Amino acid sequence: MSGVVTGSPPPRWLDDRAQDRLAERIEAALRRARTAGSPILASVTVSLPAGVDPTAVVVASRRPGEHWFCFEQPDRGGSAIAALGCARAIEAGGPERFQEVAARWRSAAAGAQADPVDGAPGSGLAAVGGFAFAPDGGGPPQWSGFAPASLIVPEIGFARRGDEVRLTVTVDLAPDDTSGDALTGIERRLGELRADRLPLLDPDPAGAYGVLSPMPPSHFEQAVEQAVRRIRAGELSKIVLAREVQVQAPIEHSPGAVLGVLREAFPSCYVFAVGRGGSTFIAASPELLVRREGQRASTVALAGSARRSADPAVDDHLGEQLLQSEKDREENAIVVQRIARSLRPHSVWITAAPDPVLVRVANIQHLATPIRAQLAAPMGAVALAGLLHPTPAVGGEPRDRATKLIPALEGLDRGWYAGPVGWTDASGDGEFCVALRCALLSGRLAHCYAGCGIVRDSDPASELAESEIKLQAMLPVLAG
Repeated sequence: MSGVVTGSPPPRWLDDRAQDRLAERIEAALRRARTAGSPILASVTVSLPAGVDPTAVVVASRRPGEHWFCFEQPDRGGSAIAALGCARAIEAGGPERFQEVAARWRSAAAGAQADPVDGAPGSGLAAVGGFAFAPDGGGPPQWSGFAPASLIVPEIGFARRGDEVRLTVTVDLAPDDTSGDALTGIERRLGELRADRLPLLDPDPAGAYGVLSPMPPSHFEQAVEQAVRRIRAGELSKIVLAREVQVQAPIEHSPGAVLGVLREAFPSCYVFAVGRGGSTFIAASPELLVRREGQRASTVALAGSARRSADPAVDDHLGEQLLQSEKDREENAIVVQRIARSLRPHSVWITAAPDPVLVRVANIQHLATPIRAQLAAPMGAVALAGLLHPTPAVGGEPRDRATKLIPALEGLDRGWYAGPVGWTDASGDGEFCVALRCALLSGRLAHCYAGCGIVRDSDPASELAESEIKLQAMLPVLAG
């Protein structure tokens, strides 16, 4: 969706009534903070003109090194969440990281002075961020700033669905803060917002791009061979193995320009960017992990892949082959069975489509089985993400055996690759996708990741070729 034209005057972000409401919320939060002896969040939410592009505003307005976040699915009513700054960070590590972050977010939201949840999904008081694949993942230096579990309550948040755009302003009030300082800080931050378009990629940078694999392709093929042997020996039924490719550019990678290309090329995908310090984790992911709307949870088992073709007849033939492939249908069924098994103890009912369907994106097509559940008791989006992660689509089956074997075979720390990225609001609703078709950008260096599901009949050369197809979501954008 188009943004406000570059150079046009920005909206008046908060009118007089909203400013008065925010001042009242801040005073109430300060009283509560002084009574409790701990910080309290205060926020207000207002409507904005339909032409405001949340992602473009955030990209244009971010301060150097500031936390920022964008999360779009353009084909779903122009759905977009975007955020700037950090009013409060909620972070954790270890096996209980989802539960710890979920509990701290519930407590923060319950005590906040905020408008009720209303309007576009993600509007109002919300937390955004993601999780590493492994309980303590993200140890290497390139993942600095990306904690194993990290939700940020932003200072400035935008939410859009269709023509409805909302802005939420949030401040965290400590007992010794003053309302005057808090209001001045918000006014200053809002004054820095710019309604510009996303930047464009440099079409002809001076210098050459370099693409290299830290591990040779033969290492990946050998890992697949070892995995197949273990599967045939009965140790497990599936394991997902990933590889990394690095892109060294002649100029610094532009996260905003990459975002612009991805959302045009992959409008049905979750196009996101998470900025921490000088690095940005960016992706166009086809896979929903979980969406929570009230007592309803939705997810998709996405497993089994094939290439696309520019020839419609060939493309249809490839899709039909994928639908009939015993190997790929087995891979998809493993994911469906695990998701259903994980949700069943917490649900009144669960329903899954009887057969997978094709999901096509620009360069690849997948088998997908939609799954829905009616929750038996309240469970927020973060807790649901922790319940499901990692599905066999990115981990393996049995889960514990596969996740212990993955780092040994891959030889890399996945960081946030294949982890959940998304948002949750004060009611517990939210949406998390699986971080696939992604790259970690830092200056002129980009780390790209792609993985393949390995089952009994997997062929090492074919899996290597599939990983190359998946890497093509990011490599053409990053490597010129």
